Amino acid sequence: MTEEALARVAAEVKTCERCPLHLGRKKAVPGEGNSQASVVVVGEGPGANEDEQGRPFVGSAGKILDALLAEGGLERREVFITNAVKCRPPGNRRPRKGELDACYPYLRRQIDAIAPSVVLLLGDTALKEFFPNRSLGEMHGTVMVRDGVRYFPTYHPASVIYNRSLSGTLDEDFRKLCGVLARSSGLTQRPRLDVK
Repeated sequence: MTEEALARVAAEVKTCERCPLHLGRKKAVPGEGNSQASVVVVGEGPGANEDEQGRPFVGSAGKILDALLAEGGLERREVFITNAVKCRPPGNRRPRKGELDACYPYLRRQIDAIAPSVVLLLGDTALKEFFPNRSLGEMHGTVMVRDGVRYFPTYHPASVIYNRSLSGTLDEDFRKLCGVLARSSGLTQRPRLDVK
């Protein structure tokens, strides 16, 4: 059932024309991974490598993400990885509000289908999709709850490429994520937590 729901979203994304981003794409990037994942990873949007391959996080940021997941005790094959927008913004610019709004129903359906323990939000764009009035500097490395879903924001892996000083912060956040997952293992339903 979950795999069917994800396949339907993927098929719709590949033919989507809800916003102008479809005009410049080579391949839409619906997302991929384990349909039974305890973690859904949400980035900003596809880059050049992702646009070529139709897969999320396959460039240099993807290598960093894989290493960070390992830091948190996870392997890529254990999670589901997607983005706030499913087509590459021109020149890797930040997605615009209309583009984010057009893709949000796909993202919501993916999260609802998988029902993960935690949704990992990578970067400010992903954070603001769910918590528009929060800042990443303030909230990274904490559990936030909205509509019964737990979210864990941290910096985007690509940020380390441009700012090496964030490397330690990202490592620490992913270790915290490992603790969050360890505490939630074996739970039959999501706990209700207050935003920290």
